[in-house]
Amino acid sequence: MPDLLAADSTIGNPTINIAIFGAFVLVTLAITFKASRNNKSAADYYAAGRNISGTQNGLAIAGDYLSAASFLGIAGAIAVFGYDGFLYSIGFLVAWLVALLLVAELMRNTARFTMADVLAFRMRQRPVRMAAAISTLAVSLFYLLAQMAGAGGLVTLLLGVTGEAAQAVVVTVVGALMIFYVLVGGMRGTTYVQIIKATLLILGALVMTIWVLGKYGFNLSALLGGAQDLAVEGREVTKPGAQYGATEVSKLDFVSLGLALVLGTAGLPHVLMRFYTVPTAKDARKSVVWAIWLIGIFYLFSLVIGYGAGALVGPERILGAPGAVNAAAPLLAFELGGTVLLGIIAGVAFATILAVVAGLTITASASFAHDVYASVIKKGQVSGNGEVKVARITAIVIGAISIGLGILALQAGLNIAFLVALAFAIAASANLPTIIYTLFWKKFTTQGALWSIYGGLIACLTLIIFSPVVSGAPVNPVTGKSPSLFQDVDFSWFPLNNPGLVSIPLSFFLGWLGSKLSKDRGDELKNAELEVRAFTGIGAEKAVAH
Repeated sequence: MPDLLAADSTIGNPTINIAIFGAFVLVTLAITFKASRNNKSAADYYAAGRNISGTQNGLAIAGDYLSAASFLGIAGAIAVFGYDGFLYSIGFLVAWLVALLLVAELMRNTARFTMADVLAFRMRQRPVRMAAAISTLAVSLFYLLAQMAGAGGLVTLLLGVTGEAAQAVVVTVVGALMIFYVLVGGMRGTTYVQIIKATLLILGALVMTIWVLGKYGFNLSALLGGAQDLAVEGREVTKPGAQYGATEVSKLDFVSLGLALVLGTAGLPHVLMRFYTVPTAKDARKSVVWAIWLIGIFYLFSLVIGYGAGALVGPERILGAPGAVNAAAPLLAFELGGTVLLGIIAGVAFATILAVVAGLTITASASFAHDVYASVIKKGQVSGNGEVKVARITAIVIGAISIGLGILALQAGLNIAFLVALAFAIAASANLPTIIYTLFWKKFTTQGALWSIYGGLIACLTLIIFSPVVSGAPVNPVTGKSPSLFQDVDFSWFPLNNPGLVSIPLSFFLGWLGSKLSKDRGDELKNAELEVRAFTGIGAEKAVAH
């Protein structure tokens, strides 16, 4: 690593950083413990008793969605790449229109606890639930990988920790803390943490935005000029092409990224699960509208924060710091307000990661416990408390795996916004086609569902494994390391960093082909019941889980 790392390995006063950081942890722990007193059933643990209001759920969705990728990754991408970095924000925001128009209300009306409740409603239960659970776990692990890398990078920056072994210890401790929140609080505790976190995150971003603009006389052109002055030589931060568009492959990569971002949100299991916490379909719609406004405002703030980091910190210092591009927002906070603002922003960023990881872990563990253990293994013969117990054990296992993968991602210096984009690609490939077909195509069959889920998932994961994300990417001249997950090997043959351009259309095709070739014509009564429930909400509270 270059000498820049030593210069920026510690910023601010570690004692003050950790004091503010600890205050956030204690407050959220108190909230979690209080919420845990009301967890008396599976519905309480998985869906917060279905009594979260639309406004509260909109804040919670924003808290769930505005992850470390949104705050740390996008700010860093804009600071380093300029215009091309902001494309992540556009994709993430536009995706909510797909979620609102196609799935939010219908999913809430049809499901009980998990995405598989919808997909298996009129299909053969056991194979479809198993496929949906595997897909949910794959999406959640990729998302968790990004959040753990963000948490590790943030804490190492706060503590001034250097060396791969020390960073691995930090990620492990952070991961253990996050698992504890999930085990104790359930969905209710997670919801309250997400509401508080969304409020703090938007307020923190607002303060930084006003502060940055104030330094440039509230003149956006002056800010962009300042970012250009410190930009990488030959790079124009207000024009496309720094990351995408320079070659034909990078143009295809951008199309693939955009497709994954726009279609991925409607297939994210942890976002879909939030719709099951509201009492009515009207509240589901209301929560999405609130989420769109809050998320849209935040992404406007992220544009100023990203360019502010580029202008006041500079890409070279950002790439040389622990966490690389993900350190842009904390470094900017220190540049603006010194140790106190850094501690506050870092605390908010950690609360961001905490809330998202809690939501992801509950979703993944609920999917295994509800869809695999209760429905497939026990064939419905299990109590709610027994199901929750298995969900908690699963949360520990998932947390341990995500810690290991997070250590690899942190040490490779991967941009967490980019890592989240891979999770979106998996969700759009394995989940969205099956959801759309299930809700809107009466001739969709069990075979079509299995071909779509497994085909999209396997294709997406295979292309990721053999892409430059995992091996073979050229060395970054600033960090002295390849951005690939594995540094010293090269087994890549797929040229795109995001596989969505191939895997998403393939999954739609396989769902259609599997249904056309299937001898099963489905149950007309079940088809009619699903249609009535999805579009009217009648019987939603008594959703069947076979």
